[in-house]
Parts: sequence; C-alpha cells; structure tokens
Amino acid sequence: MPKHTRIYTRTGDDGTTGLIGGSRIKKNALRIETYGTVDELSSAIGMARSELRESASTGARADRLDAWLAWAQDALFNLGTELATPGTDPNASFPQIGAADVEALERAIDEAERDLPALANFIHPGGSIPGARLQFARTICRRAERLTITLREREGAPSDAALRFLNRLSDALFVWSRWINDALGSPDHLWNPTNKPPEA
Repeated sequence: MPKHTRIYTRTGDDGTTGLIGGSRIKKNALRIETYGTVDELSSAIGMARSELRESASTGARADRLDAWLAWAQDALFNLGTELATPGTDPNASFPQIGAADVEALERAIDEAERDLPALANFIHPGGSIPGARLQFARTICRRAERLTITLREREGAPSDAALRFLNRLSDALFVWSRWINDALGSPDHLWNPTNKPPEA
C-alpha cells in the first residue's frame, strides 16, 4: 500500500529548492524560473482541457484535441524534468524531449490546418472559452521559450530539441485555438487596424 508523505518538507523555507541529483539553488534562479514557467504552461493547458470538456464533450474534434493536449502536458513534464537536472548531460533514465516530439507537433498542426480556412488576417485571443484559454497558454509558451533560450545561452542546456519543441508547441496552441473555435462555431476575433472606440 502506498505510504502517505507530507506535502511540506520545510527544506525550502530558506528560499532554496532541490534539483535532480540533490544540489540546491535559490528559488528565483533562472533555471527554476524556466521550469516553473513550463509548469505554469501545463496548468494553463489543463484549464483549457477543463473548459473543452465543459463546452464540447461530445464532439470528435474536441476529443481529438483533448488527446493532443493530454500528450502535450506529459511532454512538458518530461521537459521540466530535463530543466530540473543541472549540467549539460541529461539523465538517460528520464524521458527526454526529442525530434519525434517536434515531428508529432508538426503532424498535429498539419492535421488541424486541413480543417481550417486560410488565415488572411491577424487575430486576437478570443472566440470560445477553450479557444481563448489556448491562446493564453500560447503566450505562456512563448515566455517559457524565451527563458529557455536564455538558460541555454548561460548554461548550455537544455537540448536543441527542447527549444524546437517549445517553438512548435506555441504554433500548435495557436492553431488548436482556431481549430476548436471553428468546431464550436465561435469566430476568431479579427484584428481591425481602423477600429474606432464606441461613441459616447
């Protein structure tokens, strides 16, 4: 039978946290900020999945999208593990983001875009609630990507595949937002450069 452990350990009360391998660093270190943002991204995707189930639980497209999002959350956890491992040589016993994950996202993007009209305008986040949630997740993904680039410049890690994965995931989140908005009949909010404020 599993043994229950306390969620609090008090070891982080001094403002440090443990990395894989046992070393400890400050909680505001770039590495922690980076994988914390990856965790934030997964949480945002989780919110989108919850809204998706509420809005379109019977739709085949919603079910397909939920499967992709569930996989993306698992892949992000794998990425977080890589980011929580100091040094440039990842632990081979842990799952790693690889080229196959990047290729899977490209396949997902191509699959969704086949159902969508060509995009001739910039769009704002909006449409359905799950669509807006996915756009919000996209902005977090871009922040995670920026932090990962900085971490790589300073410490030589994580892998090239990890960077490509975040770049492709942000594209996928954008397309998935349009894909579910289209399925729910909730149009994207198009950018209108000549828009005027409501009259007084």
